[in-house]
Amino acid sequence: MNFTNLFSNINPREVVRNLPDAVFVIDLDGRIVWANDKAGIIFESKRKDLKGLNFDEIVANGVFLAEKSHSKRNSVVTGAFTVEGKEFFIEMNAKKFVEQYFITIRDVTAMTNVLTIAERTGRLNKEKNVMFVKLSNEIKSPIQSIIGFSQALLDGLGGEMNDKQNKYVRIINKNSTELLHFMEKFIEFSQAESSLFNCENQPFDLVNTIQTVVRNNETELNAKNLTVDYDFDEFNKKAVYSDENSVKIILQNILETSIKLTDVGSITVKAEHPDLSEVERCGAKLIKDASRYSYVKITIKDTGMGLAESELEGIFEPYTQLDKAHKKTILRSITLGTAYTMLKRMGGAVWINSEVMKGSSFFVILPVEKELETK
Repeated sequence: MNFTNLFSNINPREVVRNLPDAVFVIDLDGRIVWANDKAGIIFESKRKDLKGLNFDEIVANGVFLAEKSHSKRNSVVTGAFTVEGKEFFIEMNAKKFVEQYFITIRDVTAMTNVLTIAERTGRLNKEKNVMFVKLSNEIKSPIQSIIGFSQALLDGLGGEMNDKQNKYVRIINKNSTELLHFMEKFIEFSQAESSLFNCENQPFDLVNTIQTVVRNNETELNAKNLTVDYDFDEFNKKAVYSDENSVKIILQNILETSIKLTDVGSITVKAEHPDLSEVERCGAKLIKDASRYSYVKITIKDTGMGLAESELEGIFEPYTQLDKAHKKTILRSITLGTAYTMLKRMGGAVWINSEVMKGSSFFVILPVEKELETK
């Protein structure tokens, strides 16, 4: 096929007239000289009626933005009006030829509305999280009161109770304790997502922090007769630079999940320095001129029941679990979602490998050098 002959038979004016975008030609004073059929459709007018109008009448600051688009060589998004005055949003590109502007316009109202809604939703979500955190005492105090008074009744401070009363009070105490734990985890997650989350980085002993978190779970570990093994042989740093409090919450939430998944056997906690290729693959923040000693990798491996592939989907995303009726699944995702969100905001990453009847391994990679803040 001879493409030269093919294009020589095309009428450029017909091509422009039938483009899917609105096309305008305006003079330097802003008067519309010509418009295609699509312009009439977008601006809800006949094409001939647009001719002779001032471009600023139908596009806010139209002539100024046309010059801006031409000089910056990119598109601009602005408001536009039909002849009847209905407002909508457009994306505009302009080129200047001698004494005229050649302008293409696309209606982006639907896209703009989606972005506006998304921005508003994100802002409201952050404001909601801030509200939950600031009201945490008001939320938890009544539950703590129920736990305290029910425990006092069980301890006999309110007088002797019969077996039926004792049973009901124990149920109240147990359920309110579980509710308080759930609310504490939910508020913790809300704070991790909110603007109130702030890293206070300073040097600390990571090995000591890991061992402290494990000791805080001795009651749960002893109840299941689980042992904890440590492997710090490949970890050379005595002190790391990060937010110790956030690291404690992250490790607590992962260890807590691991204990719940394990009925017999042991849990191994390993700290090492990862290869930089693994840091890049996991999505952690890349530090300029970093070495493997700029990061720490913490592995928490259990001999528990493991998780099916269907359970792993969205395990770090609480909002994806809302259609699942099992409250343990939602609580687990809130707990792990807090760890995931904190690590992401700290420049780290977390992931899980699990197989049914073979246990689970949680992996955390975190930057541990001061250069994270300055580079």
